[in-house]
Amino acid sequence: MADLVQAELTTADASSVPTGRSKPPVGRSPGQLAWRRFRRDKTGVISGCVVLFFFLVGLGAPLISLLYGKDPDTQYGLERPGLLSDTGIPMKPNGGIDGEFWLGLEPKLGRDVLMQLVYGIRTSLLIALVVVFIVTAIGVIIGITAGYLGGKADYFIGRVIDTLLAIPSTLFFLAFTPIALALFIAPGKEAPAWLRATALILVLSVFGWTRAARLLRGQVLSLREREFIDAARVSGASSRRIVLKELLPNLVTPILVVVTLDVPAMVTTEAALSYLGVGMVEPTPDWGRMIHTGGDYIQTVPTYLVFPGLALLIFVLAFNLLGDSVRDALDPKSHR
Repeated sequence: MADLVQAELTTADASSVPTGRSKPPVGRSPGQLAWRRFRRDKTGVISGCVVLFFFLVGLGAPLISLLYGKDPDTQYGLERPGLLSDTGIPMKPNGGIDGEFWLGLEPKLGRDVLMQLVYGIRTSLLIALVVVFIVTAIGVIIGITAGYLGGKADYFIGRVIDTLLAIPSTLFFLAFTPIALALFIAPGKEAPAWLRATALILVLSVFGWTRAARLLRGQVLSLREREFIDAARVSGASSRRIVLKELLPNLVTPILVVVTLDVPAMVTTEAALSYLGVGMVEPTPDWGRMIHTGGDYIQTVPTYLVFPGLALLIFVLAFNLLGDSVRDALDPKSHR
């Protein structure tokens, strides 16, 4: 009996020893772990699909126009009789929605609402992405500089950030956007679309970098006291190497979170400025301008207000939910 037990133990020990053909366990990188956590978040995946859909629609606007057979500039209601009434209201119910015009016609001018909406996505996303790229780059540079140097540099930068945050940004946009346009055009002339977009980008960038800079400053102040930074200093690493090789990789998560929050914020701000008349104007397709025009026809053609308003709501909500999911995937402890 003892010999039988000894034989079983010997067999078990032999089976537990890895053979030469067995593969060692493969570890996963932080990026793979984050992607795995993100895929498990159904809300994040659905939000990501919605955001991707908006981006594809914006990028593929010319292709959609070609396949659909309409464009955002042609005034179909004025060119073809029977589409608009004498007061500019679509003759068919629900704003003129039918098999030819899927989302109806624009009141007064008779342009296709679907094409206006699709190209409006393109306009808003283009301006928002350029602004977010600029403000993120500025915020990263200034935030890391203030946090790493500390002392007088940190104090001066902190006061500049506090001053900009204390200024009502909306009032600044309303006041200085016309001034920025007047610097490049003669009085009485209409500014071209590219110039208005450039002025919006410049004005939005003035205030947009403060949130990223303040957040990264706090992160760097915490990181610079960590042991691995002290070890890098002791080993003789330069400040440039410490910032690029030690600090910046540890700031990827807050930077991504700021970007996912800034993009919908900038889209909303751009639409608001266009709604107030200091952003994009006719004939450039824009969500804010469509909402502004739709307000005048809320009782007669409510669909013209509903479609851009609903698109803006869905995009902003999906992007914010995506930002929360990305944050939780990169830092699973952040939601606890």
